[in-house]
Order: sequence, then C-alpha cells, then structure tokens
Amino acid sequence: MGTLTIKVPDLGEGIAEVELVAWRVQPGDTVAEDQVLADVMTDKATVEIPSPVAGRVVALGGEVGQQIAVGAELIRIDVAGDGEAKEAVPVVSTPAPAAVPAPAPAERARPSAGKPLAAPAVRHRATVLGIDLRQVPGSSADGRILHEDLDAWLLRRPGPPAPDAARYAERHDEEAVPVTGVRRRIAQRMQDAMRRIPHFTYVEEVDVTELELLRARINERWGGERAHLTLLPLLVRAVVLAVPRFPQINARFDDEAGVLTRHGAVHVGIATQTAAGLMVPVLRHAEARDLWSSATEIARLADAARAGRATRDELSGSTLTVTSLGALGGIASTPIINAPEVAIVGVNRIVQRPVMLGGAVVARHMMNLSSSFDHRVVDGQLAAEFVQAVRASLECPALLFIE
Repeated sequence: MGTLTIKVPDLGEGIAEVELVAWRVQPGDTVAEDQVLADVMTDKATVEIPSPVAGRVVALGGEVGQQIAVGAELIRIDVAGDGEAKEAVPVVSTPAPAAVPAPAPAERARPSAGKPLAAPAVRHRATVLGIDLRQVPGSSADGRILHEDLDAWLLRRPGPPAPDAARYAERHDEEAVPVTGVRRRIAQRMQDAMRRIPHFTYVEEVDVTELELLRARINERWGGERAHLTLLPLLVRAVVLAVPRFPQINARFDDEAGVLTRHGAVHVGIATQTAAGLMVPVLRHAEARDLWSSATEIARLADAARAGRATRDELSGSTLTVTSLGALGGIASTPIINAPEVAIVGVNRIVQRPVMLGGAVVARHMMNLSSSFDHRVVDGQLAAEFVQAVRASLECPALLFIE
C-alpha cells in the first residue's frame, strides 16, 4: 500500500495553526488504527490526533513546541510493513570501579576493643570537629590519640565535606525549560492583555462573618442531599445580582472594531489552576442557576479542567471572570483581565481579625476583593460602585435570596 502522509486536520473555529504538545509515538513504532499519535494545542484546548490506519511510523513532522500549520505534514506511516516492531536493545551501563584510597602510613595500633584513649581536651576537640575517635589511630606508645593525630585525620579524612560546608556550598547548575503547550498560550494571552488593556485594580474589604455562618448552616442542613457549598457559588450569586445595575461590567470589548458588547447572560469564567497551567472553564448562564446548581457545575468544570477533559466550548465564551487562590489568596492581588472581557473579580483569603463594631472590638471574618477593570471602558467610580454592590450582598447574605 505504500506510505501514508497524515496532515494536521482542520480543527474548526478558523484555526490556522496548532502547537505540537507531545508525541505519543516515535519512528519505528507500530500503531493500530485509532491509536493516538500526537497531542496538539489550539487557542482553547489540547486535541488528540488519532491514526486513521495501522502501520509503522516512518517519520515525524515536527518537534514538541513547534507551531504547525493546518494541512501541513504531521506524520508519515508505512502501511505495507509486517506490523512487527523492532525490539529495542537495552543499554547496560557498567559503573566504573570505586576509587580505593591509598593506604595511610603505618601507625601504631591501639587496642581493638574498649574506649579510645585520649585526653579530655582531645575528646572535646574531636566532638567539636565531628570526628569519631574510634576511626582515628593513636600515635603514642600506648595507642593514645593526640592532637597531632586529629590534624593528620582531618588532612586525609575520606567522604563528603562537613555538613556546614555542604549547606553553604556554591551552586552553578542551571536548567533550561522550554515554555510550551498551555504555559506558552497563557504567557501569550497574559502579555497581550497587559500590553493592550490599561488595567486598574480596586481593593475592598468585606466582612463575611454572617456569610460563613450561613454557609456552614446550609451545608449542615443539606450536605447529605445537595452539593457542598464553597464561597464561590455565593460570590457568583452576588455578582449576578449586581450585573443588571452595571451592564458595562458584564461585557466584552473588541478594541479593533471599537465595539463594546454588553451581555444579558452572565457567563462566569472560573480561573482554575491545573498541572498544565491556568485554565478558565465557563459557568454558563449563572443568572439562571441557584446556589447548588452553580456549586455542582463549578466542581464539574474544575475536575474536567484538571483532568484535561474540558472541551473548547467549556473553555470559551465567558463574559466576566472570578479568580481565587483560596487559603493562599494573600491579602490583596492585582488580577489580569481575561481579554476581551473588561473585568475580573479576585478573591483573597478569609482571616479572622479584630474589628471595631458598635463601639466595641470584636472578632470578625474578613476578606478582601481585589478586582481589575479595563479603564478604556470602565471608569473608576463605576467599578467602585459595582464592587460595593457585591460587597453589600456578601455582608448581608439574605440579599442573595431577594430579587
């Protein structure tokens, strides 16, 4: 049948090129029909490329990290072979023989048993230097260990350097790590966002004491029957209630066309840390979800993103993003906008600290919201009013259930 050239397929959405993330096969490998040959990445997701035939791999069309155009050669497979892969010959590395230290000059022997003979001053010095006197031959007539014997032992002592020397030793190693795959896409998007969008960040503290009490009670009452509530579904609900008053926030800005599109639907991007890097799966139509529906979908999306199963549709189309590092959220942050959106709401960690309330110092659970906005289309006052509206709902959680 000859050799078949498999090309990079058209993955839709106007994609002109992909990044080669990983090879699943190598030249000489036999492959079965539908076996995955390579992983490639588009702007949105990683895609597996399967083999349409069975055969033997002849050549690969690129290296990991390389950009390959749609329609270009990806791999060549010989479909006329006998289908038996050549067995690799193992390479056995034989270690070089260990160096044998040169014998020390002849020294007087000491008794083979019992406590080494040494003066108290010699013993103290040996302890300070970390020397085991049982390993030091004594040079006096009766086998007693002298200071001179310690000096001679230090000069020829075998083994690694002393612990302090190893701890403060200079290091000159370095490692070059190619920025590929999701990490490269993240770098490009972050660079574009910071270069094109004039960010400003607004930080406000929120008293979430009542919110945390309510959340604990809800989980205690419904925990066995409904999804466990974290802070995120409550925050999403507060954002949903604030958006109708501030349509400029729930929007996407096409700066090339000069058009700001305000959205009635609230599609909330949930920034999620994965082993491959930061991904933003989308909670669609958050305005139509109750707390438990949001909690269930947020958990499902996060699991899919971390497992690498999130689809392109699940990773695109957000109108406003929420980002949180949970307990690692710090006191304040300056989140970068997920372009072409115009706002991102950042959640910092919750801490218990003393607060003046009603003329008394009381312990309250406090949390900062660190939110960034596109200053081209969102003014400072508008951003502040939006955050204050979100804050009001979080500090008086009964408002979350009032339309």
